[in-house]
Amino acid sequence: MTTSFTEGQSDPTVQPVPASVVEQVDAADTTLSNPKRAVISLGSNLGNRLENLQGAVDALEDTPGVRVKAVSPVYETEPWGVEPGSQPSYFNAVVVLRTTLPPSSLLERAHAVEEAFHRVRDERWGPRTIDVDIVAYAEVVSDDPVLTLPHPRAHERAFVLAPWHDVDPEAQLPGHGAVARLLDTITRDGVAARTDLELRLPE
Repeated sequence: MTTSFTEGQSDPTVQPVPASVVEQVDAADTTLSNPKRAVISLGSNLGNRLENLQGAVDALEDTPGVRVKAVSPVYETEPWGVEPGSQPSYFNAVVVLRTTLPPSSLLERAHAVEEAFHRVRDERWGPRTIDVDIVAYAEVVSDDPVLTLPHPRAHERAFVLAPWHDVDPEAQLPGHGAVARLLDTITRDGVAARTDLELRLPE
């Protein structure tokens, strides 16, 4: 059966969609469907440091909505913010992801990975089996105290910038510019590439 409309009436099924609704749909699609690039920094200075890093890489890959796209070389780094010799040195690496998770969910996953490796947060700058930090998420710049993006100290840390530059020489740190340029402005003292060690990219 067809329905006719008298002059002056309009078919409600072909009404234009309000712009606000279009924006909401587009925003949801961006979050849920289009993968975003995220950069994760890993560090370990307790236990088998290389195995801890590899375990974190594998755990991230096993996360629904996350795909590991690149894993950096391993760097050995003197502990940050503590007396020299008071802690074992760190192994550090950077992982580049594509993810459909929003930043808050990715942060929850990062914390879950730390908990799986029995990360203890007893003291600031304390030793840890694994540290999983979100360095950057797409082009997001946010001062949310729960998750500040990009990481508020990433631009001054060679143990983040050097491995990130290795896997993406053209990388940009949102709000700060080219990673290559940032590296030129800071010291690499105490941060050394471990060419004898390698992390596997999950299959």
